[in-house]
Formats: sequence, C-alpha cells, structure tokens
Amino acid sequence: MATMTLAVPDDLKQDMEEHADINWSEVARSAFKKRLTFIKFFKEFTKDSELTEEDAIELGRKVRKSLNQRYLKALKA
Repeated sequence: MATMTLAVPDDLKQDMEEHADINWSEVARSAFKKRLTFIKFFKEFTKDSELTEEDAIELGRKVRKSLNQRYLKALKA
C-alpha cells in the first residue's frame, strides 16, 4: 500500500487528536474513494452530452435561482 502525507491546519489536527479512537487514515481513504467514485460516475454520465461547460453552468444557475425562489416563498408562507 502506498503512503500519502497530508497537511491539515493546526486547529483541525487538535480537534482530530481529541478523537484518537477514530482511524483518521481510514476516514481519508473512504473520502478519497467516495470522491473518485463520484468523478467516475460523472464522467460516464456526461460522456455523450452535447452541453458545453458554459451551457451546464448557465443551467445550474437557472436551477439554483428557481430553487432559491421556491424556498423563499415556502419560508414566507
């Protein structure tokens, strides 16, 4: 198994040390694996897409705006 060294902010390290019972290496491995699984899925999902990156960004903005409006209306009700 390969070894990887990570740098974390001092305050994060202190918080982690308060939970010495947790296997932080396993937490990191799990997070890496989860992110890579998502990346692989996303690449497969989008491989035949005809949307440009700009199209996708604009679509995302429209969806976010619509959701924000919906939730603001729900909060006011």
